[in-house]
Amino acid sequence: MPLAPLHQPHNLAPIEAIARAVPHIPQVACFDTAFHRSQPALAQEFGLPRKITAEGVRRYGFHGLSYDFILTRLNATMPELARSRLIVAHLGNGASLCAVRHGKSVASTMGFTAVDGLMMGTRTGALDPGVLLYLMERHGMDAHAIEDLLYRRSGLLGVSGISSDMRALRQSSAAEAGEAIALFIYRIVREIGSLAAALGGVDGIVFSAGIGENDPKTRAEVAAGCRWLGLEIDEDRNRRGETRISADRSAISAWIVPTDEESMIARYTRQVIAGS
Repeated sequence: MPLAPLHQPHNLAPIEAIARAVPHIPQVACFDTAFHRSQPALAQEFGLPRKITAEGVRRYGFHGLSYDFILTRLNATMPELARSRLIVAHLGNGASLCAVRHGKSVASTMGFTAVDGLMMGTRTGALDPGVLLYLMERHGMDAHAIEDLLYRRSGLLGVSGISSDMRALRQSSAAEAGEAIALFIYRIVREIGSLAAALGGVDGIVFSAGIGENDPKTRAEVAAGCRWLGLEIDEDRNRRGETRISADRSAISAWIVPTDEESMIARYTRQVIAGS
């Protein structure tokens, strides 16, 4: 509970209620962090004293069910691609990237919580901890006020002052909307560079989730920032939303793979119940 105070109480409440009302019905928990347990120990550590690390304060990574589904789909349809060095971009209201090698998570942008990494719809993404100290000392903000700022009032919404919805920002002529989109893209491109280093090179990039699957402009802008990797987008394929959106001459490939976390939960639940 102390490691995930925003989510665990809400997750545990229905489990406890169902257990009291119908204790004979099996319940299965599918953890969004499980996919990232394959990461090297170094990729999971912070530069903190060992005593704090031992309490469980480390990089867990999230959106694991989404990444698991995508790699399961690729294994079934394009096994050679699934075994290559991939950066998977789960871009939605919550956004993260995951570096994958041989179908296993190597590194991810989200860390101890789901607020780390990329800027998102209403979340800051990576933030200098000194900013939090400043807000506490200068503005007297307590933990609850900072939590509200980090999770609900920042990101695309906070930077634009208009909306957390990429569709609304794309339609807006306000300069602030354009700045919010530019920052969103900039952070994605920078983190792709970081994950490329963790992988030792990149063979393909996969776009998924609400923005990744449905916004060709975001895909094109991210690809433009990845030209140094040898990525070239086929504009027609990208506009039509085809499965492969990279040009034939591109040094690395780019793909759209729709995610389905719910089906992954259903699959694991069925496996657990069948095994019991």
